[in-house]
Amino acid sequence: MFFDLNLPVSLPSSGQNSSKKGKGKAPVQEAQFSQAQLSAIDAQIDILIHFIGFNQTVQKKVDPKVHVNILDGLLSQLKKRDGIVFLKRLSIILDEDSEKGFGLINANIPYFNSYDLLSLIPTNQATLALACLTHSLPSQLTAHIISIPLTLPRPPFRLKHTLIRTAIKNGAVFEINYVGAIGGESEGILIEAGAADSTSVSAKRNWWASARELVRVIKGKGLIVSGGVVAQADFRAPRDVGNLVSLLGLSQDGAHDASTKNAKSVVLRAQTRKTYRAVLSEPVIVIPEGYYPNEPSQVPQLPSDEPVAPRTSTGTQPPPQNGKKRSREDDNPAATANSLAKGGEGGEKKKKKRKKDKDGNAN
Repeated sequence: MFFDLNLPVSLPSSGQNSSKKGKGKAPVQEAQFSQAQLSAIDAQIDILIHFIGFNQTVQKKVDPKVHVNILDGLLSQLKKRDGIVFLKRLSIILDEDSEKGFGLINANIPYFNSYDLLSLIPTNQATLALACLTHSLPSQLTAHIISIPLTLPRPPFRLKHTLIRTAIKNGAVFEINYVGAIGGESEGILIEAGAADSTSVSAKRNWWASARELVRVIKGKGLIVSGGVVAQADFRAPRDVGNLVSLLGLSQDGAHDASTKNAKSVVLRAQTRKTYRAVLSEPVIVIPEGYYPNEPSQVPQLPSDEPVAPRTSTGTQPPPQNGKKRSREDDNPAATANSLAKGGEGGEKKKKKRKKDKDGNAN
């Protein structure tokens, strides 16, 4: 079962909102897709299989008052297909203005629950540390995917081992989009955010250098491979993607798990955002057969005149020693110790008396 958790979906021109020179907020409008756009998305879905993550990317900050969730209306207009699961993903590009906050607050939890996956795209060292240390912790706003921009001329941050290991330990994964390796068309909003155009020769060279460095730091753990493809001609088969990623230094098993096992674990872990601290799920009460809480349980009682023998720590009655009855000293450790001490003193007196008698007989 293969996964592609990054199928970019752009905001239609009719659904874009504009504010009045910073004064007030524009009302939220429902995004409307044309028939040509729906036909193009359906053609892309026919190429992909099983799990597909529709990705909506925003810059800087998410404000529920003006932000439009275009994926809700899109999924209702697409054709229903058996055996294919549609997921809704929201990606937030973090820049210098996002250090103070980018909408992932408790007041917006009901709004973010409409998305199945949350991902962050850091563009500097501060936002990378924020994504790895803070927003990867289990909560209702956990971002399980950290997507690294690989087509930049120079990486804007250092991939420190402490940050990467902490994020992986918290359950986050790092994403590689193979569209930059083949020089395919990427999403325009990423180019506006500072990433180079993936169709250029320098962008492919930057992608290979940054991707190899990322694989070296994470040591093949916590990695998923997605498409990020816009044009239909740039899609690649899952086996081709595995061979492509294996050139970065991953083993064949690691390259296969990046599109299957690791992606599946992310989807399952993302469902825990709606539970308490991503730890507890909805409890299920299992009542054993023949149990009736209204009736008192019948516990056998021993007769009052029957003596109860002492029991060991295992709960069984110790057998008698040599057919004799147990004395009270056997059940009293202090009495046993006193008797041993008295016996030792009596033995020493007998030895002294015998020695004195031998000395007297010798004389």
